[in-house]
Order: sequence, then C-alpha cells, then structure tokens
Amino acid sequence: MAKPKPKAIDIFCGCGGTTQGLRDAGFSVIAGVENDMLAVATYRRNHPGTKVWEMDICELTRQDVLRHHGLQEGELDLLTGCPPCQAFSSIRRLNGKRRIRDRQSKDLVFEYLRFVEGLKPKVVMLENVPRLIDDYRFTMVRKRLRELGYAGQPAIFNAADCGVAQRRHRMVYIASRIGVIDYAAPVAPDARKTVRDMIGAIASPGNSGDPLHDFPESRSQRILDLITAIPKDGGSRSALGKYNQLKCHTKCNGFKDVYGRMAWDDVAPTITGGCVNPSKGRFLHPEEDRAITLREAALLQSFPPDYYFSLDKGKFAVAVLIGNAFPPLFVKHHAVEIRKHLQNGKH
Repeated sequence: MAKPKPKAIDIFCGCGGTTQGLRDAGFSVIAGVENDMLAVATYRRNHPGTKVWEMDICELTRQDVLRHHGLQEGELDLLTGCPPCQAFSSIRRLNGKRRIRDRQSKDLVFEYLRFVEGLKPKVVMLENVPRLIDDYRFTMVRKRLRELGYAGQPAIFNAADCGVAQRRHRMVYIASRIGVIDYAAPVAPDARKTVRDMIGAIASPGNSGDPLHDFPESRSQRILDLITAIPKDGGSRSALGKYNQLKCHTKCNGFKDVYGRMAWDDVAPTITGGCVNPSKGRFLHPEEDRAITLREAALLQSFPPDYYFSLDKGKFAVAVLIGNAFPPLFVKHHAVEIRKHLQNGKH
C-alpha cells in the first residue's frame, strides 16, 4: 500500500508556482492563502483540489485552518510561503539609493510566523529576495523559530543551479523540528537548462491557438526599427552605438539589459513582472524581432506548458503573476529533499 503524501499549506500562494512544485515533488497541497483575485482565479483553475482561502491573511485565524482541514497542532508536514517582497527588493530600492517605506508588506513575515506558531508544522520553508536575509524582521522570525525547536539556516540559491533556465537569485529558508535537514545539491552541469531548451522549439506566435502565446504586441515603428537592429542571440542595445539608441538610454548608465536579447545557449535573465516589455530588461526573443510572449515567460519560469493564466485583466497583469511566482522547478528541487527528510525523520 502506497504511503500517504505529505501535506502542505502554501500561504501567499500567488498563482500557484510553489504549489505546482510541491505537487511535482509528491506533496498534497491542501490549502493556499491569497487575496489577489486574478491570482486566485489562476490558482483555482490549475489546482482544483486545493482549498483557497481568498482573503487577507491577517484576517484568517489558525483555528479556522486547523478546524477546516481536520488537523491537530503538529500534524501538518510543511508550511511554505513567500511574503510579498517588493519592500525588500533592491530594484524597488533603486539598488539601495532610495528607501522604500512599506511597513505592511515587510510585516507580513510576522503573519507567516503567526501560522507557524499556531500550526506547528514539522518543516517550514520561506522564500524571498536575498535582501531579506539581513533584515531585522527576519532575524526576529528566525530567533522565534529556534525557540519553537526549528533548526535550519537560510541560504541564497541561483535558480539555474536548480534546473531552471533562468538567472534568479532567491533566499530560501528551510527549518525542521524533527531533525537536521540538508539543502538539495546543485544539478549537474549537463542538466542545466537554457533558453533554447525551454522555448527553442515553439512556433512563432500568432496562430498557435494558445492565447498566452498569441497575444499581440503593439509597438511604434521607431521601436520596431530599434529592435530589428539589435544583434541576434544575446545582442545588446550598446551594439547600436550612441547615436542609434533612444535618447533616454544614452543618459542612463544603469539598466544595461534594457532592449537586450536573450541568448539561446545561456539561461534567461530574471523573469520579472515586466517580462513582456523590452523596456524593462533583456526580454527580447533571441532571434525574432519581438519580446518574449507570456507563454514563453511562463516556460522560462518552469511552469508546465499547459498551465492556465487568467487574462481577465489583460496581458501585463498576467506578466506580473508570472514574474512574481516562485519557479515550480526551483521549488521541486528543494521539496524532494524535504519529502525525504519527512520520511526519514522522527515524528
């Protein structure tokens, strides 16, 4: 008889990237918590068997969660979450040159802690931008978790080392109260994925039948001419020379990836909420004179090819869902080790 799958709850679940990775690693995700309507619509379509608490997490009680899911304190195998990270992001802070006052999103790390205290899961996993590792709030959370018996240290990983075709550095904190838990080892060099691996075989957009791939672009002729002139396969706007660039680009010494092309045989840059806009980063297709499509962005984030995204609020709202997600393959890479730990640990 097969062993029952370990149970997980995914708070701040977004459109479901973490849940997808957990499911791929053999977890049963029994609940998600999210208050963004578009994210919830997307999540529910892809994970119909999971209860979604569509509400502000500050208003959700731990007792309601335990009662609804028939759990006792200490029974849940894994509690995972990614508190909204914009306030911790170096991009939002203009690489540290501007302070962002966003107390509400910063303090949501304490909502994660509140649920750990109430549910007492065997293992916790928290993911966020690397800057969070030095924030005093996270230091306070870790201190409290140690008091509750959780052992573990945060680490910073590149998604490319976890099999994702993307250069994306994230802080991952995994801690257990049933023994010492190790992080997964990096994938072998020959197992690393590239842009070509993920989107090289996809037909040009327009008539694929996939609305995420076929969503049309709208560019001025001036911008189209600029894109056409950028060298294929990893080219940058710097190759155009000073007098052939947009005037705003010649006045700015930063954001050098803007209007750059991805390279076929390298990983993609970090897929952000601006991933279908070449003015937001190196988001031009390696070969075709266009930005990557929503579907290509989702594939570079390691979502399954048929993962549904609601277009109810348009193209750019979907791009934000995709860019904000924790790549499923990144999650699976670590969740496989967590599942082994749960099977071998003391209960």
